[in-house]
Amino acid sequence: MTDTDSLEEALKAISVSTELIEEELNPHLDAMLAALLEKKKDAAVEIAKSGILPTLAQALRSKSSLSCQVALVVAEMAREAAVREPCIEAGLVKVLVPHLNSNDQEMLLNTGRAIGRICFDNSYQQDQLVQSGVIPRLVSIMREYPENDPLVNVCLLALCNLADIDSAREALAELDVADVLTFQLKRAPDAERRHVILEILGSLGESDTLKLQFAESGVPEALSEMIRGLQGGSDPHDLCSIKIASNLIVSLLLGDESMQKCFGEGSGLVYQDVLSWLQSSNTQLQLSGALAIANFARNDSNCVKMLDLGVVPYILTLLEQHVDEGDVSVQHAGLSALRNLAIPATNKVRMLEDGVTERIKSLLRSDMPPVQFKLLGTLRMMVDGQEEAALVLGRDGMLLARVMEWCEAKDHAGVRGEASRLLAALIRHSRSTEVVHAVAKADGIRHLISMATSEHVIMQNEALVALAIASAIDIESMKDPFREAELLPMLKKMLEDPAGAVEVKFSALGLICSLSNSGVMKQELGSVNMKESLSKLTDHSSSKLASQASSILAILGDAS
Repeated sequence: MTDTDSLEEALKAISVSTELIEEELNPHLDAMLAALLEKKKDAAVEIAKSGILPTLAQALRSKSSLSCQVALVVAEMAREAAVREPCIEAGLVKVLVPHLNSNDQEMLLNTGRAIGRICFDNSYQQDQLVQSGVIPRLVSIMREYPENDPLVNVCLLALCNLADIDSAREALAELDVADVLTFQLKRAPDAERRHVILEILGSLGESDTLKLQFAESGVPEALSEMIRGLQGGSDPHDLCSIKIASNLIVSLLLGDESMQKCFGEGSGLVYQDVLSWLQSSNTQLQLSGALAIANFARNDSNCVKMLDLGVVPYILTLLEQHVDEGDVSVQHAGLSALRNLAIPATNKVRMLEDGVTERIKSLLRSDMPPVQFKLLGTLRMMVDGQEEAALVLGRDGMLLARVMEWCEAKDHAGVRGEASRLLAALIRHSRSTEVVHAVAKADGIRHLISMATSEHVIMQNEALVALAIASAIDIESMKDPFREAELLPMLKKMLEDPAGAVEVKFSALGLICSLSNSGVMKQELGSVNMKESLSKLTDHSSSKLASQASSILAILGDAS
C-alpha cells in the first residue's frame, strides 16, 4: 500500500468513526504522521480538508493517551500556512493550551510547537494566547526544564513572538523573567538561540520598568560577558550577536536608574567593558562604546567622575582614528560623548587644559554634515562660560574660515544654525575686541544678523546679544554690515511684531541701546523712526520691557 493510500484510508476511517477508540485511532494517526514527516505533497491540506480536525480537537479535549501523538500531528500539519486558519476554526488552539500544564516534557514540546506554528504571524490569536495566561506558563516551563534544549527553544520562540504585545510585557514584568533569559543566554549553544534571546531582551527592554529590573538582575553584565567571549573572531553570526548585544546595552542605559547601576561610580563591570570597546578594532563596539559614554554622561557627577578616571583620551584617540575616511556614526557618537562630558563647568576647564579643543579641530576637515553638526555643538559647549577658550577659538583664522563655509551650508539647516550659534558664542563668551575684529574680518556679522531672524527664539536671542556686544566693542566694524543687511528696519519690525516673544524684544532693545551710544547710528535710528516703535512699548504688559524702552527713548531724546 502506498503512502497516499495509507493517508486516504486513515482519513476515511477517522471521518466515519462515531467514537474515539484509542486502539483504532492509533494506527491512523501513525499513517498521517508518516505522510507529514515524509513531506508528502499537500498532506497537511488533505488532512485539513477531510473534516477530521474536530475529531482531533475532541481527542485533545479528552486528554487521552493519544493526546501527545495528536499534538505532534497538529504541530507537523501547522508547518503549512494554508492549514493554520482551519486549525483555529476547529478550536485546536483552545484545546491545546491546557496541555501546557502537562508534566510530560514530550507533550509540552508537541503542544508548544503546535500552538506556536498555528498562531505564527496572527496578532489576534497571539493576543488571545496572552489573555489566556500562557506567559507565566512558558516562563515556568523554562525554569522547570532549563536543560531541555528543544523545549526551551519552543518557549523562547513563543516569547519572542509575543514580547511586542503590551499585555505580554506587563505579565513578564511581574515574573522576573531576566534571570531565566540570562541563564539561557549563558548556555546558548549557537548564534540562532542567542539571537532569539537578544530579540526578547531588546523588545522587553523598551519598558522603563524592565530596564531597571534587567539592570538589577545582571542582564547588562551577562550581555557584556557574552560580548567578551565573542570578541576577536570573524564569524558573521558572532559579529551580529556583538552588534545586537552592544546596542541593547546602550538602550538599557537610557533608563536613569539602570544607567546609574551599570556605572557603579565608575567601577561597574559594564562601564569598565565599555572603556575597552572604545579601544576595540570592531567599529560596532567603538560606536556602542561612544554612545554608552554619552549615556553615562547624563548627570554632572558621572561626568566629573569619568574625567577623573581618564575617559577623554580614549574618545579623542577614537575620533582621530576616524578623521579621514572614517565611520561617520563613530565620529558623531564620540563628539556627543565629549559634548556631554563638557557640560559641567569644572570639566570644561580641565578639558581645555588637556587640549581637547585643539585635538578635535582636526575634524574641521570633515565633509560629512552629521559630523560637522556635532563638532560645532561640541565646540560651542566647550566655550560656554569660558572666556579663555572663546578667545583662543575666536582668533583662530582657520576655524573661522571653516565656520563661515558652514554658515552657508545650503543642504543642511542644522549645520548652518550650529555654525551661526558658535560665532555668536565666541563673541558672547570672549567679549573681546580681537574676536569681534576677527569675526567681522571673516564676514561673519551678516550671518549673525541672519540668525537674529531665525524661527527659534533661543537662536534669535543669542544673535541679538552677540551683535549688541560687538556693537559696544567696535561699532566702526559693524556699521557697514548693519547697513547692507538693513538691520535697523529689521529691529523695528521685531519690536512691532504683536506675536514676537518678549525675550526677543528685550534682546533687540539691548542691541538698539548699544547702537544709540554711537552718534552715527543714533542718526540712522532716527531716520527709521525707531522712537515711534519704542513709544509703543512704554506701556507694554512687561514692566521690564517698558522700562528698557523708556530708557532708550531718553537716550535718543538727548540727541534730538
